[in-house]
This record gives sequence, C-alpha cells and structure tokens, in this order.
Amino acid sequence: MKKVITYGTFDLLHHGHINLLSRAKELGDYLIVGVTAENYDKCRGKLNVFKSTLERIEDVRNTGLADEIIIEEYEGQKIDDIQKYGVDYFAIGSDWKGKFDYLNEYCEVVYLERTKGVSSTMLRGKTQKIVSIGVIGSGRIANRFIPESKYVSGINVNGNYNPNIISAKAFSEKHELSFFTDNLEEFYSKVDAVYIASPHLTHADYIKKSLLQGKHVLCEKPMVLNENEAKELYDLAKSNKVILMEAIKTAYAPAFHQLVAYVKSGAIGTIKDIEASFTKLTYGSIRELMADNAGGSITELSTYPLLPIIKIFGVNYKDINFYSYFENGVDMFTRAIVQYDNSVATFKVGLGVKTEGELIISGTKGYAYVPAPWWKTEYFELRFEDMNKTRKYFSKFEGDGLRYEINEFLSLINNPERNFRKLNSEESIAIISIIDKFINGYNIVKI
Repeated sequence: MKKVITYGTFDLLHHGHINLLSRAKELGDYLIVGVTAENYDKCRGKLNVFKSTLERIEDVRNTGLADEIIIEEYEGQKIDDIQKYGVDYFAIGSDWKGKFDYLNEYCEVVYLERTKGVSSTMLRGKTQKIVSIGVIGSGRIANRFIPESKYVSGINVNGNYNPNIISAKAFSEKHELSFFTDNLEEFYSKVDAVYIASPHLTHADYIKKSLLQGKHVLCEKPMVLNENEAKELYDLAKSNKVILMEAIKTAYAPAFHQLVAYVKSGAIGTIKDIEASFTKLTYGSIRELMADNAGGSITELSTYPLLPIIKIFGVNYKDINFYSYFENGVDMFTRAIVQYDNSVATFKVGLGVKTEGELIISGTKGYAYVPAPWWKTEYFELRFEDMNKTRKYFSKFEGDGLRYEINEFLSLINNPERNFRKLNSEESIAIISIIDKFINGYNIVKI
C-alpha cells in the first residue's frame, strides 16, 4: 500500500484546498493529512487564522478525502511523521517548490500544481470572504509580497499588472497567479484590493485610479512625495469608503508596537530625545541612485527612522534641518534634526555612507535601546541607571515582515470602522511632509 502525506492550515477551506487533497490522494492508496495546530501556526508566523484546530480538522474530514488526520505541532515533525507512518510520498502545493526538497532523503517529494484563482466558495458556509488582491509592479518588493501573503489567512493574491507585459507574464508565472495584464481596466475587474509596488513617481497616479475604482489600496513607502497629494488621496479614500494604507512594515511588527506602547506609558519617563539610523551601501546604475527617478537616501530610507519619531513625539514638529552629502544630484547621506516644543529627534540615512543602525529613545527615567537592524524590531531593552532594573523584551520578526502589514490591511478591510490604526493617515502625512520639504530644498546644508 502506497502512503501519501500532506500538510496545511486548511483555514477557510476552499476549492484550492480540496483540489490539492484530491491530487495528493491520487498519488497512492492512503492519504494522511497533517493539520497545523494553533500554537504552531503562531510560532511559524501564520497570522489571522480564523478557525480553531478542531474546526479545521472537521472541515478536512468532511471532504471525505483523508484516510487519516493528524495534528502538526512542531518544527521537524514532518520527518518524524514520514518515518512513523511509513510514508512513500510527501505532497505539497507547487508554490512551495524547493522548500521541502530535504525530505527526499525520507520519501519522494511531489509538488502539486496550485489551483490558480482560488475560489472563495467554502466547503460549508461563508463565514469570511476571501479578499482578492492584485499586484501593481513586478520588482524586488513585489516578489517578496507573494510568499509573505501565504502567512495571512483570508486573502488570495490573484494577478499582476505591469505596463511591460513581458514582466507581468514572468512575474505571474513565477508565482502561479491566475492572470496578468497590461490593461488597468481588466486588472481592476478581477480584484478587490491592490498592492502597489511600482517606482515612487508612479504611486500617486495608481493610487488615485485604484481608489476611484473602489479598490482598497496598500502602497509601498513612501506612498507619495508631496504632502498635499497625500492629504488629497486619504480624503479620496475616505469619500469612496475604501482603505488606503502605507506599507511601512516596521509600523505593523509586534515588537515595534510593544516598544511604542511601553515608551508612551511612561516606563522610561518623559521622552526628550530620539536617535534613529538606517543606512545601506548601494552601487551601480540602479533606480535608488537616479535623481530623475526620485532616488536618494531620504526618499528611499527616511520613512523608517521617521516612524518612531512621529509615533512617539507626534505630527506637530516645529522645524527640521538637513545636513546632506550629494553625488550627481542624489543625497548619498543625510543627517536631520527634527525640533519639537520640548524635545528633539535626530535621524541618519545613507546609501553611500554606513553607520550603526540602532534606535535609542531617551527619557527622564531611562532609555530604550533597539540594536541594528532596529527596523526589523524583534528585541529591545529598557535600560535604567540601576542596571538591575533593565528589562528585556523579545517578539519574533518573521520572514521579510510584510505579513504584518498584509494582516493589518486585511483587518481594516474587514473592519473599516475600527478606530485604532498602527499607522494612521495623520502620521503618514507628517512623514511625507518631511520628505516633501527635503525634495523642495528646505533647510538643507551640504556637507
């Protein structure tokens, strides 16, 4: 008897899941289905799982395809299960191709073609609509978005738009999407929401067109480069009753959210100073170093260090001064001082100068320290004069971190009246206003 095993969360069971189970069963005589436990889902970064483990097991049982159902509870269990049950084939969706090749030592690994354009029809009931998302752009960030989206239950990345149809086709084939197009009208007709990961200068036009089509929008940072434009787009989203959200991934990371909460609670006293840095060395003829493509350290990187400054000190800064090193019209390094009524903040960004990428928040009772790379916040300390009082906090930053912003985006779509947002429009506009000032030459000293 040939035994086959497959694993999954199987949340909001749909035709894609059923097709995969059916194909897996055809490989042998006996199908074992591993359903992930809730705690294991959390520890591996799977977010927003709607149904309990028992409910998901029942859904799988109701398909009539599983001969045996087990629970996956820990990393490495697949090897144990394959050996324990004498498995001949390990089957998994083709979107995980290559990830489980290590199991070939124990059985034959088969990657089954994924069902493109997953149906939102549930096996039993319609407890939650699956949101169909289309991606505008086919570059580096867009390529990270697809695998990260798999960790958020309740969405399906459906297709890709790019005015370069060759790029759109290659991207869609790579990620096994249901469609690709260079026609925006066709694109909008097939999706509920849009993720924009195109070059900076194209953001505003794509956002406006998407909002006018009634589509929810998640746009890569910086969302736009003009303060008034940002205000108009947020107003347009509100009037069209759709979500517009800027994708600054750090804002949605669990540890960063916890850090801001502790600091605002007064744990280290009244905050008087914030220092934040983000630098990376870049070379060659790339968009980030092209003045006519809005390249430069401020436009590329400043949203990150500005995030804790605006989140903690607020949107009403008094003034800002920039100190910049330029090459070919592009700032390769900028240090800025942001002034508030009773506090001050400093940030450094660089594409051609390297420095320590840490975050320090200084208060009247102590300070918060986040080591590099702080923008992937998963560990921080609250330090005091009495070192015995130092407190350490850890919360895992999974993968590329995009899953946290995707989860927040989905949550806002499903709960549009929610009055709490991890990054609100006023904070987003304040960050954009500082980028806008720099672009227009405000208080810049060349160094």
